[in-house]
Amino acid sequence: MITVTRLNGQRFVVNAELIRTVEENPDTTIRLINGDHFIVKEPMPEVVKLAIEYGRALRKLISPS
Repeated sequence: MITVTRLNGQRFVVNAELIRTVEENPDTTIRLINGDHFIVKEPMPEVVKLAIEYGRALRKLISPS
């Protein structure tokens, strides 16, 4: 899960594994695989960085077989 901020300042979490696209036009829009979308304050590179860090953290939790 990654924490992001709505335009009204409310913080919330998004399941990074459900993100389909992140666009910046100029506001950052996160679209999920189920069609839901959120407009957030964080710039697109920051959302991508958070999602990558989340994925790396998950892989650290899984021990090799």
